[in-house]
Amino acid sequence: MLRPTLGDFSSIICFKAAIEGMEETLGEKTTAIALTAAGRNRGKKLAHELGLTGTNISLEDIAHKLKLALGHDGTRLCVIDKILSEGNTIKVYTAETLCSANEPQGSTRQCTYTLGAIWGAIEQIVGKRLQGKHTESVLRGGTHDVFEFTEL
Repeated sequence: MLRPTLGDFSSIICFKAAIEGMEETLGEKTTAIALTAAGRNRGKKLAHELGLTGTNISLEDIAHKLKLALGHDGTRLCVIDKILSEGNTIKVYTAETLCSANEPQGSTRQCTYTLGAIWGAIEQIVGKRLQGKHTESVLRGGTHDVFEFTEL
């Protein structure tokens, strides 16, 4: 445990306030770049901590392990419902993402930190450089926040 009284977790409200403060100070694009990079760094470390770096496990197993680490029994960043391969694209279907929490329907908010965390983990696990993007959003009519990763 990192803190003896408060435990390992803090509030989404505080994290999102930090994001909004960064956006006001640095601008939305610069903040998005920084948060995505921070997420990728976290994801790479997570894959290493889980012993998954460079392993040859199925996407189903990756989904299960990341769901445990990032979901209800882990850090609670998001729920990973499934990871699918479509051609040369890996699609990650997430729910209850940190970034979409408490955002109004129609919001243009993109999942930056969450995208980055999953991006970094997937890159480390598959051992390939990937390009990631947030392609569907629960804020704009999607059933999931969907992240797509293609090999560079």
